[in-house]
Amino acid sequence: MKRKIIEIDAERCNGCGLCAEACLEGAIGMVRGKAVLLRDDYCDGLGNCLPVCPTGAIGFVEREAEEFGGGCPGAGARSIGHTPEGVPASPGAMASELRQWPVQIKLAPVNAPYFDGADLLIAADCAAYARAGFHAEYMRGRITLIGCPKLDGVDYSEKLSEIIANNDIKSLTVARMEVPCCGGIERASVTALKNSGKFIPWRVVTIGIDLPRTKPPTRRN
Repeated sequence: MKRKIIEIDAERCNGCGLCAEACLEGAIGMVRGKAVLLRDDYCDGLGNCLPVCPTGAIGFVEREAEEFGGGCPGAGARSIGHTPEGVPASPGAMASELRQWPVQIKLAPVNAPYFDGADLLIAADCAAYARAGFHAEYMRGRITLIGCPKLDGVDYSEKLSEIIANNDIKSLTVARMEVPCCGGIERASVTALKNSGKFIPWRVVTIGIDLPRTKPPTRRN
């Protein structure tokens, strides 16, 4: 069908990521430092992204495009409020320590208010299943991003580097499993920290079958 849809001028885009944050439908993502329209059917054609673009790189065109399908419900960036600290959501349940959405590295915006002054946790997405107390031990007080380079088939280092470089990140914790394929999330995180040019405390926690093991010592980049 022919309809109004956004168009992004890559040459004018400065990679700030504000449009991706403003797009509640998840239609815009950051690829190699530039904003791109990920899927036609995620774009509602309303243009929430236009006023936040500082370079005027986004405009409307009318062209053949898939019908708007409601967008990606999991891509809208927002903080999450829970019941008061220490109070379970229901009898016998543990309180969630997740403080923001989305949590997937691929969906996370480059800039978001919750990154300001954050202690950042980058975790293998299977790590929480291996530790019953993962929320309390690792997520409490931190902003959490998860991923699996092997399943996603991507190198997260570039996007993570942008997140660290463009926000006031106070510290970095990497939680991985004690399996070779989990080395990808550790390498991407460490590479991102180095490429960001930031000097912040960081550590890697390796979760095995029995107890978590922290690589000594905690190093500063």
